[in-house]
Amino acid sequence: MAAFSATHCRSYSYSHSSSINGGQNQRFSFSSFSRLSVPAKAIRNSHQTVVLMQDGVVATKVTPVEKETPKEKLKDELLSVTSTNEWDEKAGFDSSENESTVSITVVGASGDLAKKKIFPALFALYYEDCLPKHFSIYGYARSKMTDAELRNMVSKTLTCRIDKRENCSEKMDQFLKRCFYHSGQYDSEENFAQLDKKLKKHEGGRVSNRLFYLSIPPNIFIEAVKCASSSASSGNGWTRVIVEKPFGRDSESSAVLTKSLKQYLTEDQIFRIDHYLGKELVENLSVLRFANLIFEPLWSRRYIRNVQIIFSEDFGTEGRGGYFDNYGIIRDIMQNHLLQILALFAMETPVSLDAEDIRNEKVKVLRSMRPLRLEDVVIGQYKSHSKGGVTYPSYTDDKTVPKDSLTPTFAAAALFIDNARWDGVPFLMKAGKALHNKGAEIRVQFRHVPGNLYNRNFGTDLDRATNELVIRVQPDEAIFLKINNKVPGLGMRLDRSNLNLHYAARYSKEIPDAYERLLLDAIEGERRLFIRSDELDAAWALFTPVLKELEEKKIIPESYPYGSRGPVGAHYLAARYNVRWGDLDIEQ
Repeated sequence: MAAFSATHCRSYSYSHSSSINGGQNQRFSFSSFSRLSVPAKAIRNSHQTVVLMQDGVVATKVTPVEKETPKEKLKDELLSVTSTNEWDEKAGFDSSENESTVSITVVGASGDLAKKKIFPALFALYYEDCLPKHFSIYGYARSKMTDAELRNMVSKTLTCRIDKRENCSEKMDQFLKRCFYHSGQYDSEENFAQLDKKLKKHEGGRVSNRLFYLSIPPNIFIEAVKCASSSASSGNGWTRVIVEKPFGRDSESSAVLTKSLKQYLTEDQIFRIDHYLGKELVENLSVLRFANLIFEPLWSRRYIRNVQIIFSEDFGTEGRGGYFDNYGIIRDIMQNHLLQILALFAMETPVSLDAEDIRNEKVKVLRSMRPLRLEDVVIGQYKSHSKGGVTYPSYTDDKTVPKDSLTPTFAAAALFIDNARWDGVPFLMKAGKALHNKGAEIRVQFRHVPGNLYNRNFGTDLDRATNELVIRVQPDEAIFLKINNKVPGLGMRLDRSNLNLHYAARYSKEIPDAYERLLLDAIEGERRLFIRSDELDAAWALFTPVLKELEEKKIIPESYPYGSRGPVGAHYLAARYNVRWGDLDIEQ
């Protein structure tokens, strides 16, 4: 099975910045390699100095150890090869026979997700030289369309990087030439067989690797997977399928979906995508915690008082309530996006950065959590509100939503992890539409300083004296730590100040979109940021009981005005656990 890596796209590096004596950035980098691998045994059998080159070349100086066998000598010769072509010649390989290509098929290519996210992400990867040398992109949908019409549709959504505008139109033209279209039904093996013929034509006899992105409603997932698997899967390379949420509505429907998918695919072929896991600040969580000594010792019940994971949108369903009304805010946001962030935040140190090691630790966290109780959940639904001469509609004013709908557009919940590290620490989640602002953040509120000498300077509000770590996922990405500080002057007056890492100010490079990272991971076979089936089972086990209770008892959501901070009940829920929502701080 052929594999590849984008040579110029990703590197593992450490960058150290210093302002002392005008020092410049120092960067140490190991770039990824396209086809070269060094046998571990060969490394053990010799003393070597290895220089890794960005263009895939390896230069090695090999000093043989005593009593080197002829077999080991051959390995040392291979290790001293200076280019991948010479490597192939010495190893007896024909490089043309081992070339591979990647065919990416966007199933549901005429939909909004494909137009607004998937095609732009693929172009961004191409622009940054992250896609392999040989690749093609196919749109597949029921709509009748020519290749030219697809390219015209896609071109309207493509943009070039802010920090790399050169040759933009040229790159765009080159990318669009790699885009093609095939019209067909999602449940037609014959139509997928026709697609297979077109894919083979563009693959040109190379090792074919195929990625299918299912940007379609969940009720037609299985038929599409069945047809793609039987009629359009690769015969000599890998076949992978990216599946978009929702992954069911509850434990039962999720289990049925997983079982059905596994009739045609193995678990390793299924990439369940949650785009929040691809966001820069979410991926930085483990780096922040495990690569900085100051944080890991504090990451427990001993020092942390509560953790808040907050998601808010400043708009409603806006005519798209048909889909949302079938799921609601808990299924749409909390059970996946926010719970995945919680698992990454709270997990124990994994054995390695291998995908399975990380996902194993996330599953342990989810299985240690108490199932949600109805009394630990508050739900709300936004109502009409007038502000500044503008009248904003209620949720049920949306023509695609039933007038008597009880679907929550807001939810707050208190969750608990019953293990030694987090016992008794409330993890508060909050998500809602039509709120006062748009954003997503993680707030870590630390405990009060025991016997604080400066308590009298803070008065009766001791919460003002506690430290808080804020990770702003979006927009305007930042990490800041709230500390207590003396105000300059002759008196002793304290205030709360921020130690602030503002990404836009610190880094000139634009932050990639989450879909770019996740698409590249899927192409490279990196599963760390995708959801495993047992993770999914554990996540639904937490939320299914309370979702069923809400629906069976027909709990009426608390109303809140469009553009407000949400229902009052959310504040009472937090107060029950002696917590105040951090995003409501007057400083914010």
